[in-house]
Amino acid sequence: MITAYLSQDKLQPVVITHENQVMLHDAIWVDLVHPSKEEEMLIENLLDVDIRTREEMQGIEPSSRLYKENDTVFLTANMIAKSDSSEPKSDAITLILKDDKLITVRYIEPQAFSLFISQLPKLSVECHHATHLIIALLEATIDRLADISERVGRNLDDYSRTIFHTTSEKIKLDYKQLLQELGANGDLNAKSWESLVSFNRLNSFFAQVVASKFDEEMQSKLASLSKDIVALRDQVKFLTSKVNFLLDATLGMVNIEQNNIIKIFSIAAVIFLPPTLIASIYGMNFHMIPELDWKFGYPLSIFLMLLSGWLPYKFFKVKKWL
Repeated sequence: MITAYLSQDKLQPVVITHENQVMLHDAIWVDLVHPSKEEEMLIENLLDVDIRTREEMQGIEPSSRLYKENDTVFLTANMIAKSDSSEPKSDAITLILKDDKLITVRYIEPQAFSLFISQLPKLSVECHHATHLIIALLEATIDRLADISERVGRNLDDYSRTIFHTTSEKIKLDYKQLLQELGANGDLNAKSWESLVSFNRLNSFFAQVVASKFDEEMQSKLASLSKDIVALRDQVKFLTSKVNFLLDATLGMVNIEQNNIIKIFSIAAVIFLPPTLIASIYGMNFHMIPELDWKFGYPLSIFLMLLSGWLPYKFFKVKKWL
């Protein structure tokens, strides 16, 4: 789908079809979402720009992600979509700056774009420019990544309380679910780190390439964005170490639970071993066992079995092994 944003009193979105494709020439922002081959060819022919394929967008070399070709600037970075769901996705998006026109190519629908689009009506006419839109999009993206980082941090705090501050023995933790949730938050945090690294490169390259077009206010915004990215990267790095710590702690708690179970079985085996030995002796089929003909033989064997089981139990209690 192709959506063009035209500059009037407010940026107005128009869905482009074959009937109104000439409106692309007047658009400030052209947004391609899951573009088909026909839509890519339409943009290439009308706007004289090379639309990158999805495979080209996923290249990890900085030279293939950030470059300038003639008067066209290509910027590619990773963004996160469906971060609130159980299966967040990370994919590359490309920003193309050509002739004061912004062209975006994406195969996901990040919430940062939704936030950015919702802010477009608030932009003044003076900001209806491609470079202003890129900076506004970068700000929305960093804000969204900060929200994701805060949510991951809150989740990790909840897991920490669950692991270390559960005092009631009646509360049984589902360690499998806990490990899955920790892993999911760790995966989302890793995607945030990957996105921040790519946007840090994008921001630096963008500032170098088009710095001459910026006034003092715009340069200040870019500098502020760089500081925000660095600070957010430190936060994400801290959360990564916290995820690893909680994963190790959870696995340690699982080992403790398993050791307690094995200890109970070991103690039970020790307690029942002497009574079993006594019962085995008096269960032998020998004629010359004196107690077989004694009228107190049966009570004595019962007493010995109880005593031999009680003595190890008492010993374990004194040693506080139970």
